[in-house]
Amino acid sequence: MNDGGGWADQRREAALVHEQRLREKQAGETAVARELIAAFVERARARGVEPEPLHARDYSGNGPYRTGLRGWYLRANRSAAVGEDGLFYVLTVAGGLRARLAGSRPEPSDPPLVLGKGGRDGESIDMRDALARVVPED
Repeated sequence: MNDGGGWADQRREAALVHEQRLREKQAGETAVARELIAAFVERARARGVEPEPLHARDYSGNGPYRTGLRGWYLRANRSAAVGEDGLFYVLTVAGGLRARLAGSRPEPSDPPLVLGKGGRDGESIDMRDALARVVPED
């Protein structure tokens, strides 16, 4: 009599392999996006495109909140930016009275190759294109 344990073990192993492949793909995309951002920051500085103060919004869209960061916005809605430190920021914070008074500093995130991927139609843009909107490539 077959207890079915072999099938469950195979499915579990397949899921683990799939998860590992997804992590590897994501790590590769992040590395490429970081290279694009590094080239962008160098290009912006070389062309004299000055970074500006970055502001965040809270999860319900209220704000702006001071962040203490300077950089370049990548999206028209100002929800993502590259800091002058060369890091990628999603400019959404918890908000609240304390953040309103003292500001709030978002943590850097792993940059995606596509901003807004999985969002509503027309709201996603390739990182390369978003960067080129701010400072065109040579």
